[in-house]
Amino acid sequence: MAITLEAGDRAPAFTLADQDGETHRLSDYRGQTVVLYFYPRDFTPGCTTQACSLRDTNAEIAAEGAVILGVSTDDAETHRRFREEHGLRFPLLSDEGAKVSTRYGSWGEKTLYGRKSIGMTRSTFIVGPDGKLLRVWRRARAAEHGETVLKALRDLAARA
Repeated sequence: MAITLEAGDRAPAFTLADQDGETHRLSDYRGQTVVLYFYPRDFTPGCTTQACSLRDTNAEIAAEGAVILGVSTDDAETHRRFREEHGLRFPLLSDEGAKVSTRYGSWGEKTLYGRKSIGMTRSTFIVGPDGKLLRVWRRARAAEHGETVLKALRDLAARA
């Protein structure tokens, strides 16, 4: 059965290592807004486009009081090279075994070009300072994702 998290739900706790082996826990970010994005693989065209879109809006996202964390099943070394090659200034977390991705409903059956497979779905969650989900994208569009996230953060701030 697929997990479907929605705005208002408590974000599942996690502990994952980044590209440098440093541990990140969701609880480390209590009191901050977190943009948690799940993506299939480092160095693939769509994932590169998405990461660069978030990179290009990172300063504005930070100005809205949010931090970005990327998650895929790639290992730390691949994340380190991907981050360096594309000038990414946010942590990339390794979810080897897809345990965290599964808890967020971002890992499972997907269809691409009519073929079904098991893997990561490009999805993003905005986690509020209290640990509850504020916004969920189940099928994030890579090219404009940074702008989409930024607009959502600004909309949330305007409603607060």
